[in-house]
Amino acid sequence: MHPRAYALPLLLTAALTGCAGPAGQAPGSAGSPPPGSTPWLVSGAPSPALPSSAPSPGGLAAPLTEGTVSGTFLPFPRSARAVTYDPKVVPPGATAELTVSRTAAGTTVRLTTRGLVPRRAYGAHLHTRPCTATPEDAGPHYQHRPDPKAAASPPSVDPAYANPRNEVWLDFTADTRGAASVSATQNWTFDEVEPPRSLIVHAEHTRTAAGKAGTAGPRVACLTLATR
Repeated sequence: MHPRAYALPLLLTAALTGCAGPAGQAPGSAGSPPPGSTPWLVSGAPSPALPSSAPSPGGLAAPLTEGTVSGTFLPFPRSARAVTYDPKVVPPGATAELTVSRTAAGTTVRLTTRGLVPRRAYGAHLHTRPCTATPEDAGPHYQHRPDPKAAASPPSVDPAYANPRNEVWLDFTADTRGAASVSATQNWTFDEVEPPRSLIVHAEHTRTAAGKAGTAGPRVACLTLATR
């Protein structure tokens, strides 16, 4: 056969090969998406990759629904994740670690703190909004069954709703070294769309009387519960 008869198939094969993407991928087709991010931040680990539905790094981080988050309390803006609002009550450098665990029966939340004022009593609850420079921005207590009256006149102080069965209370008294560990277990799980966004540390133990239920004095520190 004439040599030019072999040249045409060879040129055609090369042209077709050049139209494919890497490893034979067709032009315009997307590669396999990266695996989804871990839904929590483990203390000391690098921040996980954000899923495609998550806000950009400049926006609000995805909330913590299961796992561990920790922080070292410092005045804002030196720290935005763990903020002390009263350095005399929560000294800068004090730490908190909060773990959320799901079980067949519901949810367990454990709080471990270090570096606080020895032998001092503190109140602590999960709240609905993240920490900012202003303590009140963290919103009211997270409630499994929201108090309908509190929507128009917050906060909820009705013992039927502001109680440790419908909210997450983590009151504690620091030991002689300023450390404490406390847990709360509920027979329900957090809302997937609007879970709690922060832990607020209060200056006093939580009250239970009607009209004052759920109150625990000034907000002295805040830990944002988020995946980054």
